[in-house]
Amino acid sequence: MLKIGIILGSVREGRNGLAVAQWTTQKAKEFTQGQDVEFEMVDLLDYHLPFLGTKATAEQGEAIKNWSEKMASFDGYIFVVAEYNHGVSGTFKNALDFLNPEVKDKALAFVGYGGLGAARSIESLRMIAGQLAMATTQTNVNMSLMTDFENMSIFKPASYHDGELKTLLGQLINWSTALKTIR
Repeated sequence: MLKIGIILGSVREGRNGLAVAQWTTQKAKEFTQGQDVEFEMVDLLDYHLPFLGTKATAEQGEAIKNWSEKMASFDGYIFVVAEYNHGVSGTFKNALDFLNPEVKDKALAFVGYGGLGAARSIESLRMIAGQLAMATTQTNVNMSLMTDFENMSIFKPASYHDGELKTLLGQLINWSTALKTIR
């Protein structure tokens, strides 16, 4: 059984990402029904990580351990990412900096949301993923605040995103299956 983590990388109050991550999780389960794959949504907000390099409290040390173990438990990932100031959120980048062997030789796909569907954030994350020895899918799903959200806050995705997500899932499952053989 493949285990895929759907990681919500925004902790911003009032974030649009929760609706996007829930949609991604629900659709992924629907589109892969009958396949040997399991999806779990992971919300970065549940992990109170310190800034990398600062002295961690006992509680933060436990959060680091829990984050590491959760991420290590997956065979592949879908990062649900926002774009803040043309890049990935600082909290998500910080969380990724705590990882290395946990994600090595695993597959990664992106569902982004923002003014340009988080395209610049995703491109930045591709470089980070390369450094972490992760393989990224060719296909992304890019949600626009202008067309996939009513009043830029109520999530109403266009129906064509279903096809994009199906393609993304096919690539992610193939890569995750292949990479599992070398870990």
